[in-house]
Amino acid sequence: MSKIVVTGSLHYDIMLQAHHRPEKGETVIGSGCHYKFGGKGGNQAVSAARAGAQVAFVGAVGADAHGVFLSDVLTANAIDISRLVIIEQVPSGMSVAISDAEGDYGAVVVSNANNHIPESAFSDAALWQQTQLLILQNEVPESVNVLAAQQAHKHGVIVCLNAAPARMMSQELQSNIDILVVNGVEARDLSGIDVTDLASARTATEKLCERFPAVVVTAGEYGVAFGLKGESASSLPAIPVELISTHGAGDCFVGVLCNALSQGENLAQACQRANEAAAAHVSRSAE
Repeated sequence: MSKIVVTGSLHYDIMLQAHHRPEKGETVIGSGCHYKFGGKGGNQAVSAARAGAQVAFVGAVGADAHGVFLSDVLTANAIDISRLVIIEQVPSGMSVAISDAEGDYGAVVVSNANNHIPESAFSDAALWQQTQLLILQNEVPESVNVLAAQQAHKHGVIVCLNAAPARMMSQELQSNIDILVVNGVEARDLSGIDVTDLASARTATEKLCERFPAVVVTAGEYGVAFGLKGESASSLPAIPVELISTHGAGDCFVGVLCNALSQGENLAQACQRANEAAAAHVSRSAE
């Protein structure tokens, strides 16, 4: 069983369903509401664990009922939470997401405790024993990602950054990333290339490979492009499915991708597995 360390966000998600997402000043009558485990860090950890990885999670929650719920879901998925810290003075992270009739969504995230992940956790050599891969995202402070990536590299661990949401990236972080995973919007923001189909996704991938050793660009309904530095990019078309909801699809993709890579599969094989998993994910209702 491969071992993966994930550090990142945990959110208590409030999920709303409506015919459409509101415009500025508009009130929309919703058709449903439910509550779920979320946060890119948490979702990717669960995805990797369900794919077969042994996962350790480094993060923070508040001393509240939401924090208990988030911790319980990680534990239920056999994820090591010995480095999950409870912050007494700050509530757990949360988000509100609105899914529309077409299955797309928009969300507002409040980080709260996720901004207080203790950097000291990454200096513990025991964390990195037998670890193949570290997964990072952009829902926590960059300083946390930099330190985690640096410590991972000291122990020979591969570092994957899902640069979501898109934000400016320091050279210090960039130099410690082995695999970059972005969607079309994030690829555009980082490469300057509009991703409107698989051809442009491959072009964006090759542009980003000038800065990163390996790059994966998920292009939604078009599919996924991927490549290695100095090589031409490849792509896989999207798998036709009946779309129910795209919420969490990217996190599902990242978790399955990283599990496959940690088990020795090459980038093409890992992208194939992740593409299939994401297709299955969007064709069922959000949990």
